[in-house]
Amino acid sequence: MAKWHFEAKCVRPLVSWMGMVATAAILCCVWPTAGAEEATAQDTPDVIRLFDGQTLNGWVVKCKPQDNDKRGYWKVVDGAIMADVPPGSPHNYIWLMTEKEFADFELCLKVQTFSTSTGNSGVQVRSRYDDQAYYMDGPQVDINPPGPWRCGFIYDETRGAQIWLWPDVGRPANAKPEHAPPGWKWFHADDPTTRDAWNDLRIVCQGLRIQTFVNGVPVADYMGQGRLDDEVHRLRQVGLTGHIALQIHPGGTLRIRFRDIVLRPIRDAQE
Repeated sequence: MAKWHFEAKCVRPLVSWMGMVATAAILCCVWPTAGAEEATAQDTPDVIRLFDGQTLNGWVVKCKPQDNDKRGYWKVVDGAIMADVPPGSPHNYIWLMTEKEFADFELCLKVQTFSTSTGNSGVQVRSRYDDQAYYMDGPQVDINPPGPWRCGFIYDETRGAQIWLWPDVGRPANAKPEHAPPGWKWFHADDPTTRDAWNDLRIVCQGLRIQTFVNGVPVADYMGQGRLDDEVHRLRQVGLTGHIALQIHPGGTLRIRFRDIVLRPIRDAQE
């Protein structure tokens, strides 16, 4: 699989995710076509590792009270965050959410899925969990193992919206394989031809624009004027700033792994 590379842009200090202060080059994700299987990202002034590879420090599980016994579906195994949902599990949404919030950023992560999964997942961005209603509002970048052509699409989980943002086709069932970009690709780790494969997911949020890239292929390019800044999203305080979260969707079995979760804040239009 592709190896993440980073290129320096300038030098200045920044407080990292763990509170450490350092001075080093700003890094941004660059997607090559070949390389080894491991990312080389390190904490630097403008690169924040959201996952330390060993613990869920900096993350919190969010779910309905009746699913408290299923918080352990999220765990760290062999250097990756894993969601492991057994067959027949009666559960609602179970989220793994960052404690911190982010506004404009470039997020890179690796995702491993399996063809035997019948359930759905995704990456929430600029989102917020309502602890009274037990609901996560905000945009989600879809990860759909049963139909991987959908990976990288953007769905709005926000109450009062709940439609596809990209492609602009309305309700969930309206998304079709023909909406996937030419050359899209997704690899399952249990496929004999791509065994143990990881997929590269890149998400760029800047202003009202959200872009997604899957294994180097541009997927979604959404301009959110009139939607991400409308009354519904302002009420929920989502769309322009908020948390990042990983999803376990109700229904179906799911085995999915995440690693090398790296965020670069974007501070101005020149970055």
